[in-house]
Amino acid sequence: MAKIHPTAIVEDGAVLGAETRVGPYCVVGPQVVLGDGVELVSHVSLAGLTEIGEGSKIYPFASIGHPPQDLKYHGEESRVVVGRQTTIREQVTISPGTEGGGLLTRVGDHCLLMVGAHVAHDCKVGDHVILVNNATLAGHVSVGDHAILGGLSAVHQWVRIGAHSFLGGLSGLENDLIPYGSAIGDRARLGGLNIVGLKRRGFERENIHRLRAAYRMLFSEEGTLLERVEDVATMFADEPLVMQVVEFIREGGDRRVCMPRSGREG
Repeated sequence: MAKIHPTAIVEDGAVLGAETRVGPYCVVGPQVVLGDGVELVSHVSLAGLTEIGEGSKIYPFASIGHPPQDLKYHGEESRVVVGRQTTIREQVTISPGTEGGGLLTRVGDHCLLMVGAHVAHDCKVGDHVILVNNATLAGHVSVGDHAILGGLSAVHQWVRIGAHSFLGGLSGLENDLIPYGSAIGDRARLGGLNIVGLKRRGFERENIHRLRAAYRMLFSEEGTLLERVEDVATMFADEPLVMQVVEFIREGGDRRVCMPRSGREG
């Protein structure tokens, strides 16, 4: 049975799962769905077609599902979906999608969005992602599983961030960050691989060594990037980590690939 504080407002039509807790001064709109065991600590505002997965916890003054900050939005029905066991700390904002982005903003399972983080319209955030304090995603950004974005970082619209990557604090990321990559800087540049993250998550030493060898080939001075990608794909066809990077680059997107300062982008 849900527990609702007497000062909270839960509008007719909202769906609350078993053992849901709605704390003081929360406002839950009529189209909101809260999974089993969700907790709204206090002063949380949920609006629109917003779904919060089971076991997730949302802290004071978070605002989720209100109209996106996009001048092209004209009131079309769009959604926010937050996964299971995700923690959303104070003053986090998550905007729903728009017609130009599939009408959906999604945050995965087991994520941690720290104080003041912002997830804009049409973003797709994977599982086990960490957005450190005041990390901000512009519209249409995709973030792979286990990525970490440092405090006060900012990501340009339409950028792709690969799985297991790391973006340093105070960085501005304008281009796609490869899986397992690490970037930092005012206009962030690729600084190498996220070796610390790879070791912490238990990747085998041999796989890490092969990934490092492939990285050196990918971002060498010889040939064009596309030529180097094909060379790496041939040499490391049996290495899943490397092929994940290869496919990420091959897939492409609206932004260029984030390169090291000495790397050639041609």
